Amino acid sequence: MTRCFTPEPEPPSAILTQLFVPPQSVDSSLGGLSRSSTVASLDTDSNKSSGNNASEACAEFRVKYVGSIENLQFEMSKTLQEPLDLISYIDAAQQDGKLPFVPGDEEMVLGVSKHGVKVASVDQCDVLHRHPLYLIVRMLCYDDGLGAGKNLLALKTTDTKQQQCSIWVYQCSSSEQAQNICKVLSASFDCALSSNKP
Repeated sequence: MTRCFTPEPEPPSAILTQLFVPPQSVDSSLGGLSRSSTVASLDTDSNKSSGNNASEACAEFRVKYVGSIENLQFEMSKTLQEPLDLISYIDAAQQDGKLPFVPGDEEMVLGVSKHGVKVASVDQCDVLHRHPLYLIVRMLCYDDGLGAGKNLLALKTTDTKQQQCSIWVYQCSSSEQAQNICKVLSASFDCALSSNKP
């Protein structure tokens, strides 16, 4: 089941899109929040897309890898439940030098499917990261605030024992690309959930 929030729209530079999968739940939701906590509209009804079968819930996107903060303990993970908390944590990590403000020049291919997210080199020879769908806790995108029209895509994952979490940050070329990644991931959750039904 996908839940949509559709209040007053905001300019693209202020839009934050989030995808949150609650622990112990099979429900996925996609909505939007800006840094000022105003909800922005984003249509994610999988029935309105071109379809929702497994082959159509796959896509590849060119992104740049900013960095990651790995193996955060459970207590820290509990403080990063809300989108604005996660954004603030990433901002603080950038200011403290734990994450760069600007990614490297090398583009990566971020593939989204019903199995999860895979980040590989452009030639697909080197797989840099794999994020299985069942370990993804939240995905959100937001304007990086640097004035270049770039959006950051933050992916929060957990380990199999749900004792630690990691934050992976990628730079998208536009807010549209970042929102499309979130839409495809939402459709991937829907596909995975519908394929598990008897």
